[in-house]
Amino acid sequence: FDTQDGLFDVCWSEVNENQLVTASGDGSIKLWDTTLADFPIQNWHEHQREVFSVNWNLVTKDTFLSASWDNTIKLWNQSNPRSLQTFKGHSHCVYAAMWSPHSPTLFASCSGDHTIKLWDTNSPAPIQTVLAHGNEVLTLDWNKYQDHTVVTGSVDHTIKVWDLRRPDREMNCLRGHEYAVRKVRCSPHTGSLVASTSYDMTMRMWDITTGDMIEIHDAHTEFVLGVDFNLYRDREIATCAWDESVHVFTPRCLM
Repeated sequence: FDTQDGLFDVCWSEVNENQLVTASGDGSIKLWDTTLADFPIQNWHEHQREVFSVNWNLVTKDTFLSASWDNTIKLWNQSNPRSLQTFKGHSHCVYAAMWSPHSPTLFASCSGDHTIKLWDTNSPAPIQTVLAHGNEVLTLDWNKYQDHTVVTGSVDHTIKVWDLRRPDREMNCLRGHEYAVRKVRCSPHTGSLVASTSYDMTMRMWDITTGDMIEIHDAHTEFVLGVDFNLYRDREIATCAWDESVHVFTPRCLM
């Protein structure tokens, strides 16, 4: 599929195995079907700036979120021509909005305003705000095994682990990256395992219980922007970087 602008994110539909949603630099969101070539089957354009993330609800499976540099988050249903709801509360770019894997209505967001916010789709305003870092928060993810735990990564080079029931102080602060942390991903297989990527050209793995760094993957030669665990092979990880490559491998710490 070709688009007219850069794409910042993509996620698979939870309703149709052939469909996926993309987040675009021109502020648009597009729904594609892999069985239909060339053109998107749906095109939404409500955001005023770049859309930086899209995330499908894994519990209800019928809605998805978009996070934008226009400081807002929007809720969508793929069959509706307009967004269902707009969430305003951040004072800077929203870099990610992620559904809780434990609740049909809860999601968390992170922003250039140094905060993470917790939202419920039944309320237009955030239900909780955490001043998470001393600089922009570029990424967050929910722990799949601990209902109230989120992990954040920031321009301040650190990764923090939060219990949202006690938001006054992080549970752990993971230090080691030399530049901004671009992506964090919690393992779907092990509750204590987190992977992170950074502009320091590395992917690192951490034990969030002890705070120990247990792996450094430094084979990329440019900024490492993405990382994910293979759901079906519990020892496999993939990373992507500005060096135009994707690495799929088993980290030593998982062998």
